[in-house]
Amino acid sequence: MKAYIFPGQGAQFTGMGKDLYDNFAQAKEMFEQANDILGFRITDLMFTGTDADLKQTKVTQPAIFIHSTVLAKSLADFHPDMTAGHSLGEFSALVAAKAMSFEDGLKLVAARANAMQKACEKEPSTMAAVIGLDDTKVEEICANTDGIVVAANYNCPGQLVISGAVAAVESACIKLKEAGARRALVLQVGGAFHSPLMESARIELKAAIESTQFMTPVCPIYQNVDAKPYTDANMIKENLIQQLTSPVRWTQTVQNMCADGATQFVELGPGSVLQGLVKKINSNVAAESRQTI
Repeated sequence: MKAYIFPGQGAQFTGMGKDLYDNFAQAKEMFEQANDILGFRITDLMFTGTDADLKQTKVTQPAIFIHSTVLAKSLADFHPDMTAGHSLGEFSALVAAKAMSFEDGLKLVAARANAMQKACEKEPSTMAAVIGLDDTKVEEICANTDGIVVAANYNCPGQLVISGAVAAVESACIKLKEAGARRALVLQVGGAFHSPLMESARIELKAAIESTQFMTPVCPIYQNVDAKPYTDANMIKENLIQQLTSPVRWTQTVQNMCADGATQFVELGPGSVLQGLVKKINSNVAAESRQTI
């Protein structure tokens, strides 16, 4: 069975999607539609923008979503047995599986980026990558650290990202190193994604999600909140509302997809981070990344 997976924030690069725009009429039409929906020419930033341009949350999230969904739509052999996406990538997975339209997905991603940016500006917050420590030990140390700090991204065994207030994350990193972590490195990110500090963004996005039409997808979508497969539109919507303040259970997602019969993973969109994570989670399955047709 073939699983299609979609990357999240951080996978962007200058030139992303340009060959699709140049060579496929339907892709070009979708890119131009995206420019109209967003009210600015995001394609200019995607194709020729600087790293600084692409790192703006209001650009990064729509850009990755657009590249991923346009590519899925352009593939003649796109017949997913299951889909999943990492954080932002869940929106790409939903559109690719026809749980919502491209237009509605892009509007939600733009609203998400805006809401997250506002939440980031409310309080100094950050994230840190923790390498070489058991998940349960990381959770235990976060729970026993003063302030808000939680496990945010379960990326693969031995690789977890924590998220929270700056002082709490820095304090947790010291404890994690003392506990034997190979690395506990504060990341250059604008805020504490997938933590309670995103509550204001969750409330703002909730209204947008609730007013969006969701359909029954063509295949199960494994959602970040609990790593389980869903086809019920109402449940998909509810899980998406909880996503911003809940951890991304990527390790468990890939494990569950494999347990349910996935033998081939195809990452669609910029970068190849997820392909690498899949191989670390289960070295027995085939995994590839595609950025164009």
